[in-house]
Amino acid sequence: MADWSEIFREIQQTIAQHSQAAQLENLQAQAALDTIRRKYLFEYHHKTGRNVIAYYSGWLSKPDVAQTEITDEDKNGFMMAIHGMNRKKGLNLILHTPGGSISATESIVDFLHRMFGEDIIAVVPQIAMSAGTMIACSCHKIQMAKHANLGPIDPHLRGWPAYGVREEFKRAVKEIKADPGKIPIWQPIISQYRPTFLGQCENAIKWSNDFVRRQLETVMFKGDPKAKEKARKIVAKLTDYRGNKSHERHIHYDECKATGLDVDLIEGDQAYQDAVLTVHHCFMHTLMNTPAFKIIESHSGSTFVKQQIVQLQQVAVQQQGGTQQR
Repeated sequence: MADWSEIFREIQQTIAQHSQAAQLENLQAQAALDTIRRKYLFEYHHKTGRNVIAYYSGWLSKPDVAQTEITDEDKNGFMMAIHGMNRKKGLNLILHTPGGSISATESIVDFLHRMFGEDIIAVVPQIAMSAGTMIACSCHKIQMAKHANLGPIDPHLRGWPAYGVREEFKRAVKEIKADPGKIPIWQPIISQYRPTFLGQCENAIKWSNDFVRRQLETVMFKGDPKAKEKARKIVAKLTDYRGNKSHERHIHYDECKATGLDVDLIEGDQAYQDAVLTVHHCFMHTLMNTPAFKIIESHSGSTFVKQQIVQLQQVAVQQQGGTQQR
C-alpha cells in the first residue's frame, strides 16, 4: 500500500514532471493529482475486474463550503461516470460523504439499480454518514476498513433532527398534561416550530425508514427468508435516536456486523486493502490541495468535479493571460 506520505512524495515528483508543460504552480499540482489519482483508481479497477465509481465529498477539509452533501446535481456526475461502462461487470461504489438529501439519495440509488441491478458493492474507506449510510444499505454488500464508519440515518429538516423534534414534542405534551404550570416553559420552544413542521418530521422519518428497509429486504437480503426481520432490526438500530445520542455518532465495523449488515473488512486481503486505501489517499490529497469540494470519478477517467467559485474566478483571470484550465 502507498501510505499518506508516499502518495505525497509521488505527487511532488509528478509535479516536477509536469513543470515544463504547465506554467502555473497550482495547475502543475492539479495535473499531478489528477494523473496519480486516476492511475490508482484504474489499478483498483484492474484488480477487481469490476466497474468503479468513486464518490467523494470534501466536507472535512472544506467545512464551510456549501453543497458538499448529496444533491440531485450529483446524478449528472453518475450519468457521466457510467456512460460507456460494461454494466455486466457490476459496480464497486467507493463512498466518502457526510450524507444529504433523502430525495436525491433515493433517486441516485434508483438510477444505479437500473444500471447495475443488485450487483453493487459499497466500499467505505473512511466515512459514509447519514444518506451515505442509506446508499451503502442499498448495495448487496458493504466493505469497510477497521477505522471506517457508517452513521445513524435519522433525517434532519432545516438542520433540526426529525426524531428529536418528535420526542421533544411528546415530552412537552406529557409534562403539560401532568402540570399545566409548565406551559410558559414549553411555549417559547414549541413556538419555534413552523406550521406543519411536526408533520414534515413524521413524514421524513417514515420516508427514510421505509426506503432503507425496502432496500435491505430487496437487495442486501434478497432471497433470505429472514429478510424482513433483519431489515427491521438494522433500521431500528440506525434510527435509535436515544441510543445513538447524536446524528454524528460513528458506527464502526463490529457494531455494523452485530447489527446484521452484510459487511466485510477490507483488511481481510492485504493487497485489496492496499488498493482501496491508496485510492482513498489520492482523493483526500486532491480535496485538501485543490479548489475541488466534490468529485465523482470512474475508473476510465470520466470525472465530475465541483470547485469553489472564488478560486474558479481566480483561474478565469489566469486564463486570460494565456493559461488553459481543464
